[in-house]
Amino acid sequence: MATTRRIAAATAMGLSGALLAACSGAGGTGGGSGSHSINVLMVNNPQMVDLQKLTADHFTKSTGIKVNFTVLPENDVRDKISQDFASQAGQYDIATVSNYEAPIYAKNKWLSPLTDRAKGDVGFDQGDILPAIQQSLTADGQIYAEPFYGESSFLMYRKDVFAAKNLTMPEHPTWTQVADLAAKADGAQPGMKGVCLRGQPGWGEVMAPVTTVVNTMGGTWFDKDWTPKVDSPEFTKAVQFYVDLVRSHGEAGAPQAGFTECLNDMTQGKVAMWYDATSAAGALEAAGSPVAGKIGYVPAPVERTKSSGWLYTWAWGLQKASQHQDDAWKFISWASGKGYENLVGQQLGWSRVPAGKRTSTYANPQYVAAARAFATATKDALTAVDPLNPGVQARPAPGIQFVTIPEFTDLGTRVSQQISAAIAGKTSVADALKNGQSRAEAVADKHRGH
Repeated sequence: MATTRRIAAATAMGLSGALLAACSGAGGTGGGSGSHSINVLMVNNPQMVDLQKLTADHFTKSTGIKVNFTVLPENDVRDKISQDFASQAGQYDIATVSNYEAPIYAKNKWLSPLTDRAKGDVGFDQGDILPAIQQSLTADGQIYAEPFYGESSFLMYRKDVFAAKNLTMPEHPTWTQVADLAAKADGAQPGMKGVCLRGQPGWGEVMAPVTTVVNTMGGTWFDKDWTPKVDSPEFTKAVQFYVDLVRSHGEAGAPQAGFTECLNDMTQGKVAMWYDATSAAGALEAAGSPVAGKIGYVPAPVERTKSSGWLYTWAWGLQKASQHQDDAWKFISWASGKGYENLVGQQLGWSRVPAGKRTSTYANPQYVAAARAFATATKDALTAVDPLNPGVQARPAPGIQFVTIPEFTDLGTRVSQQISAAIAGKTSVADALKNGQSRAEAVADKHRGH
């Protein structure tokens, strides 16, 4: 999802490492030289930059396996992964897939199951993976990807601003309370708005937080029988609430604001609250941040559900057609393992650990000390999520801030464009969702009876 992925957009990266031609041979050997070599295709975010820096001196040095990285922006990497994995060309052994793609790719038989490999690798400790993360990467009882890092969502607020205005943030706020607090915090400092909420079009931008609001206010994209509910009273109420809140007390330029823009606004003191990814906390609390130590973190706001945070992970998927399965697993187990987290902490600093995937991370005193402002809140968010039951009714497919079906990228993007237009005042919520309902009907027709 666009979150840490949007941080990535600000991290200019090009192609790193030469892309090898299809390797020959078996048993993990490839290339004309006979040396062990694998090709990894991944998204260009800061955590992957760190991975590249550490691979040659640590993984390759200890295993003899050379790793050739191809690193691309998110949209580009998704296209390239789907092309190579769909054709089973085997050009890339490993690719970064999210918990959205993993079950879909597994169903299409594009990924190698990893359950047996993980169980046979005692040092990997599959049982240490956070249950919700593991579940989101599992299909038909088999694990199909191993996480590199994970995130949920929570509400961030300026403790000092709230204290100055005599405002109290509840330990478990409702959206009704958040709207009231946003109105009271609006203008607390010159130019400060009450809240930042994404308005930028995209299934992974505005649609992510909006869908969590829909879930907790009783709505859903589809009911268990694939009946579309995009223009239902519950869905409409949630979207109208979101649009009204951001229009009344949200950030300037909201229709174009995504994760990065809200991060900048929060960092620069332009907003008093922000609902978004748990991964944002690392940047807010980083050395040199003008708001470090001033931010409080509470669970994602709710209405009718006990929790409402989303779930997202970038994970390592092994292409079924890869001729280097054993070597590929060695890399995956290293990059997703506890040892790699410790390496990052020792070499680059504990605040840069790709967290959000392992229980042990939150028992590591060095990590907890470095991330003390948000570590507990992040763990609580990740352990509270339920991708199979995120709302008040049964669903036909898993997913919290998305529906895990191939058509959702287009459906979610189309509906998000209409919601962004409503935030801009160019259309009504009713018209936006009427348009979305017709698109959802077309999607539902493909799935009914299957």
